[in-house]
Amino acid sequence: MATRLPAGLPSGETVLGWSESLTRAAIHGGIAIGVAFTLHLLIFAGLKRAARLSTTKGDDLVLAGLRMPTLWLMIAVAISVAAESDALIGRVWGELGRFIEPALLGWLFFALVKALAAALDHRAEAYDDELAARSRRTRIAILSRTASFLIVFVTVALVLFGIPAVRNLGTTLLASAGVATLAVGAAAQPALKSLIAGMQIALTEPIRIGDFVVVDGENGRVEDIRLSYVVIRTNDERRIIVPTSKFLDSTFQNWTRAGGGITGSVVLPIKPGNPIGPIREAYEALLAANPDWDKRTGALQVSEVQVGSIELKLVMSAAGPTALGRLRPVMREAMLEWLRENMPAALCDEV
Repeated sequence: MATRLPAGLPSGETVLGWSESLTRAAIHGGIAIGVAFTLHLLIFAGLKRAARLSTTKGDDLVLAGLRMPTLWLMIAVAISVAAESDALIGRVWGELGRFIEPALLGWLFFALVKALAAALDHRAEAYDDELAARSRRTRIAILSRTASFLIVFVTVALVLFGIPAVRNLGTTLLASAGVATLAVGAAAQPALKSLIAGMQIALTEPIRIGDFVVVDGENGRVEDIRLSYVVIRTNDERRIIVPTSKFLDSTFQNWTRAGGGITGSVVLPIKPGNPIGPIREAYEALLAANPDWDKRTGALQVSEVQVGSIELKLVMSAAGPTALGRLRPVMREAMLEWLRENMPAALCDEV
């Protein structure tokens, strides 16, 4: 007499069929993944060998950035091919692939942008012209971050549209496009304004990475430029965060907008009745001996005459704000020391 299985339990033939389907799917999937691994290994081995022939490091940076996303994308393609010949893989991949495929493509394009930006930035460091190098680095930073933002935005949108409920919601919003456009436009206005401001800075270059700027009475070097803000590092190592749009909407000072160095001065008061010639000669000699002086401008001028004092203006130039920041106090101290040793009667009582 045959034994009957309890209701709800699969029969032996069904279990055997499932086992065969799982085994076949595992074999097909394993072969597909193995082929993808092998092709990836061979392709990148050849590319790595070709990169060794290059004298620049940019090729290595690009290959290192693309290695992992390319591997996973090739595995996804291999599984998609295996899904054509295996129903179980096709059923599972049909549910997961609509999320995984756009995510992997977005990862690949994101990594490609970052790798190319790193390679171009490394090449810009080798420029002899510092102004051209800073200009190139600024454009690379802003354009790469803009492209990365757009890639992430589109990738997230494609992944979300793989969810039926989100797709239906998008259809409903498109049906009421007028209200949706106003709502989305109002919500995205700050982000779009920052994005457009970043693109304007990249194209017009009012500031560059490394520029010395003065904003709202604070001065420092531009350390980084983001889509929504600019980081300024002051001389005392503080970081000032300034909205990107501020550099387009209001006035600021850029001391290194053009090449050719920067000029500054130091005021030195002395008592009336002392000869200016020896002080000028001493200043010119001390300035010539200082390595921070770029030999463009160096002069001693009588800037103002008052009762009881004469103001001498020590004009000097340097290659940049950092060098000028070192040069000014050093020259002030050197001239005070020279006056103390050679013309002590010229020192004012308040100096």
